Amino acid sequence: MSRSARLNATGVFQHIIIRGIERRKIFIDNKDRDNFPARLEKLLPETKTSYYAWAFIPNHAHFLFRIESVPIVALMRRLLTGCAIYFNRRNKRSGQLFQNRYSIGKIFI
Repeated sequence: MSRSARLNATGVFQHIIIRGIERRKIFIDNKDRDNFPARLEKLLPETKTSYYAWAFIPNHAHFLFRIESVPIVALMRRLLTGCAIYFNRRNKRSGQLFQNRYSIGKIFI
C-alpha cells in the first residue's frame, strides 16, 4: 500500500516532527545539534520556506514552517538526508538516522 501525498498549500503553517530511529539520539553533542540550523540557513531561502520555531530534544525535533511555492517535501528531503550523512560520518556509523519519514502535527491556516 502506498503512502498518501503530503499536503502542500501556500501560506499554511506546518508543525513538522522528526524522530530518531528506535527513538535513539539524533544529537550526540552541540556539533550535531548546530548542524540543523546551519543547513536550514542555506535551504530555507532556496526552498522559499519560512520558519518560526524549532525545538531540539536528544531523540527528536520539532519545526514550525510556513510553506510558500516549493513543497515541504523538497526542504525535508534535503535537510534530513544531509543531516543523516553528516551524523553518520562524524559518529562513524551507518544506516538510517530517522524513524520513517517526518510527520506533520496540526496544521494551522
